[in-house]
Parts: sequence; structure tokens; C-alpha cells
Amino acid sequence: MSRFVSSMRPLLMAAAPSAARAARPVFARHLAAAAAAAAKPAELSAAKLEITKTTKPKTPLPHNELVFGRSFSDHMIVVEWDQQTGWSTPKITPYGKLQLDPSCTVFHYGVECFEGMKAYKDKAGKIRLFRPDMNMARLNRSALRLAMPSFDQKELTEIIKKFVKLEEKWIPQEKGYSLYLRPTMIATQPSLGVGPSSRAMLFVIASPVGPYFKSGFTAVSLLAQSSYLRAWPGGTGDAKVGGNYAPTIMPQVEANKKGYQQILWLFGPNDELTEVGTMNCFVYWVNEQGEKELVTPPLDGTILPGVTRDSILGLTRKWGEFKVSERKLTMAEIVKASNEKRLLEMFGAGTACIVSPIKAIHYQDKDLVVPLDPANPTAQAGPLTKRINETILGIQYGEIPSEWSVVAE
Repeated sequence: MSRFVSSMRPLLMAAAPSAARAARPVFARHLAAAAAAAAKPAELSAAKLEITKTTKPKTPLPHNELVFGRSFSDHMIVVEWDQQTGWSTPKITPYGKLQLDPSCTVFHYGVECFEGMKAYKDKAGKIRLFRPDMNMARLNRSALRLAMPSFDQKELTEIIKKFVKLEEKWIPQEKGYSLYLRPTMIATQPSLGVGPSSRAMLFVIASPVGPYFKSGFTAVSLLAQSSYLRAWPGGTGDAKVGGNYAPTIMPQVEANKKGYQQILWLFGPNDELTEVGTMNCFVYWVNEQGEKELVTPPLDGTILPGVTRDSILGLTRKWGEFKVSERKLTMAEIVKASNEKRLLEMFGAGTACIVSPIKAIHYQDKDLVVPLDPANPTAQAGPLTKRINETILGIQYGEIPSEWSVVAE
């Protein structure tokens, strides 16, 4: 046996360097893979969520004292991003002030985007979100439009679910009441100069809110506006960024002084309808072919792809009772339909109100009357507007089964 081992030793010694050489590339590949994994920026992860509860809980206001966006819940979500390391550990912390460098990009170039969504409490006490996947997708698109980081949409949804469960006492149970959620992303690179930010912060705050119309619908009058533009082709009209909203405040103040509640934003030489205030615009009429039709401007880059807008289109197409279209509309068409008694209803649509009925439009020095409910002279909303509102409310509060209503479990 010893002679056999001795005879094999030269062969084994010769083979050893060859085996070592063969192992080197494999080891190198594993080492490179490990280094790459270590260097890869971290993804947003709900599994890493850390929660620090407040030691000074507040008492929610009585329902009749709630004013939209004026009072806030006990906690907030905060997660930071760095170009090299990626997303940090997401945290739920006591609601409080942010500490930011005055040179942060957000303060100088408006690199900021946000979302608006709500949490509802159904009759059984379950907390529900309405189509959160659409809000997450839109926030991602808005962030990318501003050269800010994207994130895993499902992970942020899971973090928000945990957040609203923690803030349960802030969600009123009565129908029409909810907890408004404001996910926001800001660029936090501390430097001057226009360019992509190497740092960002994503945070979510929450505000309990009551019904948009406290005592039932209140139809609004619009000032048709073409002197100022809300959005234009190639701009950011289809993203939910702060820069779309700040320039509209002064024209809105001017409209209010003239007695109009909202602006109907027009665009182009033909005065195309775009949006109503901060809402999507819908027209219900009998078209020139004699068909009843619900029309809203198309998503051509100037229109915000609203969650409520998409929901209204989905519902009414499913009903199959009238034609539903996404196409351009001009004020000349609206005026003609009004003169020919073909205009049936108009309304704005958005998260805050679901639908906002329109009763008049001031255009070219004339007030155009928009019908509400011919069967009820005192009504402040038309039959279709009311039906859409009731249906979406029913889904949001779990009274009408739908995959759009997501339970926070």
C-alpha cells in the first residue's frame, strides 16, 4: 500500500497546481459577484421597516372641525435615498419637522413630486385603500420625469399599509370621512446647480378629512382661461409635480375675485378643454350623431392621468349604457351643444371630491349655463354625476365588492 501511495505522489503533486489554477477563475467569479452585490444600491424594502411610536399622542379633532389638510396624524413615513447606497431603512417616526440643508435642490429648482390618496374605514372596521397601485405607479413616473430615483411600488404600498394600521384612530369611520395620505419625494442634494440630484427623501404624512361637500353637492361656476396655461406639450402636465400647481395659484385668486370657484384651463388656438382647477374634466352630452356620450380629454401629455378619471372611464364602459370617449373637446363644441340643448352635465373629477358638478362657464364675456338635474330644479348635481359619486364611494368603503378596494392587512 505504501509503495502504491509513493508511486501516486508525483501524479498528485503534479495535479494539485492544475486544480488550483482551475479553481481560481471560479473563486474570482464568486468574489466579483459578491463585490457587485455589495456595491449594488439597496432597493426599498418593507421587511426592513423600523417603527418608533410617539410618546406624545395627539387627540383627533371632532369631525365637524376638520379642515382639509390642516391637522395631521401622530406619525410619518421617512426613507432616504443615496445614489451610491440606494434606499435606506424605511422608518415610521413621530410626526415632526424635517431638517434639510438650505442648499437642497428642492428649494431652488422645485425638484419635487407627490401623490394624493386616502385610507377608509368600512362598517366592519377594516382599513381600505383605493387603487394604491395606480398612485404608486404615477409617483414613480413623476419621480423619473424629474430624474429622481424609482422604487419598488409593492414595497411602498406594504409600508403604507403598516402606517395606516398604526394611525387607525385617525381614520374616521363615518362614510365620507377618510385619512388623506400625501406621499412626497424631494431632491435633497445640498448643492446649487441644475442637474440630477444624488440624494432624495421620500416621506408620507396623513391628514384626517371630511366630505368635500359638507352638506351635499355644491355645483361650481368656472372661468374659462386661455391667457394662462396649466400645461403644454412636452411639459410635465402628465406628472404630479409641484411645479404644475404653484403657477396656477395667482390665476385662481383672480378667478375667485370675479366670483368663479374654479378655472377651466383651455389650450391652443381652438380653446381645447384640458382640466378644471386641479381636476380632470368630463362632459356628458348628446353628440352631433345623436348619441349620448361621456367625453374627457385624452392623455396627450398635458393631462394628469387621474386615478378617479380612470375609475370613471372603467365604470361607465362596464355599464355600457352610453358611448364613452377620450378625445379632444373645444369650447366651440360646448357652446354649440349648449345652444342646441344637447349639453346634459359637466363635472370635474379627483381624489379630494370624487366628482364636482359644474353649473356655469364664463367664456368670451358670456355665462354659459350647464344643466344639472332637469327633474329637480333645486338639485346641485346631475343624475350621472350623483351615480358615479355613489358608486365610487360604495367601492371605497367596501360596500360594493371590487378589486379596486385593497384591505390593509
